[in-house]
Amino acid sequence: MSSGNLPAMGAEECLARFKRALSMGMIGKSHIFVVLGASGDLAKKKIIPTLWWLYRDDLLPDHIHIIGYARSKMSVADIRAKAFPYMKVKDSEKAKLDSFFAAMSYVQGSYSEEDGFKKLDTAIKAFHNGNKANRLFYLALPPTVFAEVTQNIHDHCFEHEGWNRIIIEKPFGRDFDSSAKLSNHLSRLFDESQLYRIDHYLGKEMVQNLMVLRFANRLFGPVWNRDNISSVLITFKEPFGTTGRGGYFDKFGIIRDVMQNHLFQVLCLTAMEKPASNNADDIRDEKVKVLKCIRPLKLDDLVLGQYVADPEGTGDAKEGYLDDPTVPKGSVTPTFAVGKFNICNERWDGVPFILKCGKALNERKAEVRVQFRDVPGDIFSNGVVKRNELVMRVQPNEAVYCKMMTKSPGMNVEPVETEMDLSYNLRYKDVKMPDAYERLILDVFTGSQLNFVRSDELSEAWRIFTPVLHQIENEKVNPIPYKYGTRGPEEADVFIKAAGFHYSSTYKWVNPNL
Repeated sequence: MSSGNLPAMGAEECLARFKRALSMGMIGKSHIFVVLGASGDLAKKKIIPTLWWLYRDDLLPDHIHIIGYARSKMSVADIRAKAFPYMKVKDSEKAKLDSFFAAMSYVQGSYSEEDGFKKLDTAIKAFHNGNKANRLFYLALPPTVFAEVTQNIHDHCFEHEGWNRIIIEKPFGRDFDSSAKLSNHLSRLFDESQLYRIDHYLGKEMVQNLMVLRFANRLFGPVWNRDNISSVLITFKEPFGTTGRGGYFDKFGIIRDVMQNHLFQVLCLTAMEKPASNNADDIRDEKVKVLKCIRPLKLDDLVLGQYVADPEGTGDAKEGYLDDPTVPKGSVTPTFAVGKFNICNERWDGVPFILKCGKALNERKAEVRVQFRDVPGDIFSNGVVKRNELVMRVQPNEAVYCKMMTKSPGMNVEPVETEMDLSYNLRYKDVKMPDAYERLILDVFTGSQLNFVRSDELSEAWRIFTPVLHQIENEKVNPIPYKYGTRGPEEADVFIKAAGFHYSSTYKWVNPNL
């Protein structure tokens, strides 16, 4: 594929047109964005920086005010100091940064007592048109306080003329029952249209590109089925461990942290039928249909691992998961998992969907790899022709490439592996790729729920995972140790091969950015 810039319209003009279209729905309206948990890590590392990036690019409403709310005694200056290292501010942007923080205030209050929320409501109404302002509440909080915080928001911060929207961070429960309890609680307080359950993976460029690739290209439709596709491998790898947050991670483990949410959302977008439209509920309806066709996961369809120290490594690699003082002694919580799923419908029955995720591995990578079946009636040298693959690389270096066979250069007429490559950094050189949180927070302002999780999606996902999660915990299933900085347990590679994915060691993708 040729490289170059976007044809006809430059990146600046694209952004300008987008801003004009966006502003039409927000002109003249006041908006209050409340960050609950403003003293926490999520707020300083993601939420405040994201709001700044949107403000810097003039993508927030003209009449916007941000309120931080937390139990800690602090000020806007404290919030600024904590968030600044993550905000990527250029010297030329300092004046605009000052105006951003001038549009922010802070309210101290309890999460469980009504007085703090009454004070919050009073602070909101004190602003110009505060009683008519649209209100967004971002719960950057641990799930243990979701119920009491949402109850207090409903009881004390909802009496006004504008709309209300609630943004909730995962985890949405620990299993089917706890998730159902939370969903039932929220449904008593709010309409589904007011709830935005955020899974930041749905805001990533290549995850959003899945729908366009599948449903805007004629060539994929006829082959996107069990007759042509051999297996689908969805991978999430991180090269670092849990140092510093091991105690928190231990309460959930890699399956709850990554597989049950991030990777299952990608699975649904890969496998779902074409929706009736690109309306949020039409798309989410199709995702739910996929989940209903998946039986509960069994332990035999899983490989679990836990990283140990690399004695020859450096830095964090010298410490295994159990060496973290915040991790309970003897913990069997997995930091690595591979699971195999079958979608029992006419399109996919018999095609293994293999989900792989882990920490302290050999690289940072997230991708979807669709592997096609062998070419029937191979006329070339035995073993030379490899399976075609369509690969969508989510991170790093967003790319779409198709592994295929072509004639080797020179006199011989022998097949050799190569790729058709769309690397975003080359094709779209001048286009700014927004952060996932930028997309999603902007979606909340505009009222688009396309990239947020609906309650029935949650319910079906937990139905699939809850039995095996309880079995792992009740039986204290021991994960397989793997060395920090490796591919994971060797047993996982054996499992993936047995499941039907053929790894070709003769091919390696060459990063065109290097």
